[in-house]
Amino acid sequence: MSDYQRPSASPTTWTPVSANGDTSVFSQRGDVARVLRNTYALLAMTLLFSGAVAAAAVAFKLPAPHMIITLVGYFGLLFAIHKTQNSGAAVPLVFALTGFMGYTLGPLLSAILTLPGGASTIALALATTGGTFLVLSAYVLATKKDFSFMGGFLFAGMIIALLASVANLFFQLPILSLVVSGVVALLSVGMILFHTSMIVNGGERNYVMATVSLFVSLFNLFTSLLSIFGLGGGSDD
Repeated sequence: MSDYQRPSASPTTWTPVSANGDTSVFSQRGDVARVLRNTYALLAMTLLFSGAVAAAAVAFKLPAPHMIITLVGYFGLLFAIHKTQNSGAAVPLVFALTGFMGYTLGPLLSAILTLPGGASTIALALATTGGTFLVLSAYVLATKKDFSFMGGFLFAGMIIALLASVANLFFQLPILSLVVSGVVALLSVGMILFHTSMIVNGGERNYVMATVSLFVSLFNLFTSLLSIFGLGGGSDD
């Protein structure tokens, strides 16, 4: 049986239908393809922009922003993006958020570069992050497996990890920092699976929010790996 039917009302118009006559299947596939295409395009641009800002922060030796400024800037921009996600103002705000995150990354990169083999540590963390993202994305795209069941667990895990990070600002325990970095890295892997499956299975139709979600997951994975590899390199001395 053909996948197309000729409607009697308009002999020159062809309407796509599934084998049982349901056009919603084709509509959903089109939406998923559009969201994936726009998400990956915007994600690529924001990653390049954030990387350029981070490189500038390293080159000009910009100081790390205060924790309060970091939290206010991050959550404030996230809130603004959420409120404007369906308007033209959302994309500039996404670049503002990712650029700001790139700026906060600069001082960490500068600190890593002062360690023995610091450049190799950054390259290894970057390659591991990129490779992990490609493998996880390819897996979800190929299998279309639904990871939405992980949402509550991942959110709770990130909250606990954030509280542990704040606590370690006072205790300054290297082992706690290493544990938190490892937990965040694992949670970030889960977040990539979760958000990609949400796009592939039609749960996320807004490419702006999808881009932000994936960018934050990649950022957290990269910074966690930097901390793990950095601490590991520092312990060799």
